[in-house]
Amino acid sequence: MISSTGHDVKLVSPDRVKPFVKKGKKNDAVDAAAICLAATHPDTMFVPIKTEEQQGVLSLHSTRALLVKQQTMLSNALRALASEFGLIVPLGTSRLSELMAKVETSAGLPEVMKQSAASLFEQYEKVAQSIDALEAQIRVHAKSNEDARRLMTIPGVGPVTASLVVASVADIGSFASARHFAAWLGLVPRQYSTGGKTRLGRITKTGNRQIRMLLVLGATSMLHRAHQWKSAAGQWMCKLMEPRPKRLATVALANKMARIIWALLARKEIYRPTGCSVAAA
Repeated sequence: MISSTGHDVKLVSPDRVKPFVKKGKKNDAVDAAAICLAATHPDTMFVPIKTEEQQGVLSLHSTRALLVKQQTMLSNALRALASEFGLIVPLGTSRLSELMAKVETSAGLPEVMKQSAASLFEQYEKVAQSIDALEAQIRVHAKSNEDARRLMTIPGVGPVTASLVVASVADIGSFASARHFAAWLGLVPRQYSTGGKTRLGRITKTGNRQIRMLLVLGATSMLHRAHQWKSAAGQWMCKLMEPRPKRLATVALANKMARIIWALLARKEIYRPTGCSVAAA
């Protein structure tokens, strides 16, 4: 709305403004002054403005993320309730039907407990159906978007991840390099450097948490298939896992996937399993 009136709109990330806020003061005037200082600082990086279409797609992802949390809560609540009466099944959402069958067929259980379990399972199924409907819309977006189709050629990147990246990154050119993009996702180690000595810690975990989580999940799925992943990345992954913990290797692969995403979006190319890129058709 503001840009349509002729103004040049620039968005500033809150973490860029926070260092300029006066300590011990919190009001609108202080916040406005801090925003002005941050906007005029030469090192400030502005957030690209998203289109209405991108915001609409992001609403699908945010709703899906919320429902997934609720689904996990309902699953844990149902398992905890059944375990109090000695009813346990293996992990996995597909086992909840088996758990409900045990609850319904077990003699001696209080009727109130059975009703409570049935209510939880009914709510769980409704949430699962809503998630399936949202994921169907996300897959449609991923298939219809050229950049999303390009990203889905990367092993470990599915429609949900590809769609979220395309909707979240308004302009890949705002990132100077692949490392800048990985740093924006919080997949680079935190530095504690002084006196010429460089110390690297854990990853920063800044930026877009949802994309980072999906990349780590995708890397985890590829971790178990690294020996069957016949490519340069697969060989690199196998060598990485030998002397290091699996979780560290998973995060390292997620970092590499983020850098590949930047390269494919910036160069308009597709991923080839041999580790090279070719021009997209």
